Amino acid sequence: MSDLPIVAIMYDFDRTLCTKDMQDYSFIPSLGMTESEFWQYSNSLGQREHMDSILAYMYAMVKISKDKNIPLLRQNLVDMGKNVELFKGVEGWFDRITEFGRANGMQIEHYVISSGMKEIIEGTPISKCFKSIFACEFLYDENGNGVWPKTDVNYTNKTQFVYRINKGVLDVANDNDLNRSMPDDSKRVPFCNMIYIGDGLSDVPCMKMMKAYGGYSIAVYQNKDSKVEDLLKKGRVDYIYPADYSENTGLDITVKNIIRKMSISETLYDEYTKQKNLL
Repeated sequence: MSDLPIVAIMYDFDRTLCTKDMQDYSFIPSLGMTESEFWQYSNSLGQREHMDSILAYMYAMVKISKDKNIPLLRQNLVDMGKNVELFKGVEGWFDRITEFGRANGMQIEHYVISSGMKEIIEGTPISKCFKSIFACEFLYDENGNGVWPKTDVNYTNKTQFVYRINKGVLDVANDNDLNRSMPDDSKRVPFCNMIYIGDGLSDVPCMKMMKAYGGYSIAVYQNKDSKVEDLLKKGRVDYIYPADYSENTGLDITVKNIIRKMSISETLYDEYTKQKNLL
């Protein structure tokens, strides 16, 4: 167990670490549908029934699979993660940033907070890089078929997982410890040692948390447009960069500089505490 101060880097997944919605690579084609057909069905269902959009797409996965007599098996979803296309540099990113943090006296932990499918993420080559993956997940029946949402991570409840990381309460079934009052100096990862990386409006609640509590937020993009620029102009995000995780890119350099700043802040705080205790 390391005694180093912890830095938590939290990532959205779709269009942040991979190039499009993760269902688009394998799951939707396995239904014999196009991406537009599936998402139109899901979105229309959600609007018609006034559903949470994430629950709507999860229901659509169950309903269409059942109608087409295609088993919605956990292992099949995990296997589909092998076909997810990651952005340039992603596979080497986590070890490189972790090692950089260690060299600067900080323990880096990586987390996913995604409205995509946990099962698919677990099948990607980077799944072992994360301390925890917070994402949507199915409950499976005795035959192994997905029948009900076990976890639903929508755009606003993403923030609860930031609090879980802050307090070190990573079990989603443990609400008692999550809601228990805790002094700031006993929380496992202070907000000022957090970085959130996402791709757009769905990540704004978490990005605003970072702004409010002293953390950092970064928006990544494939094609720069007015939406991502607006996030920066309106102060909803600290930085915007192309979704290129290679060494010496703007994203790489800025994350390393943030870690350096966190390390210096920890050193200065330790020195302040040491001198104060001598008085």
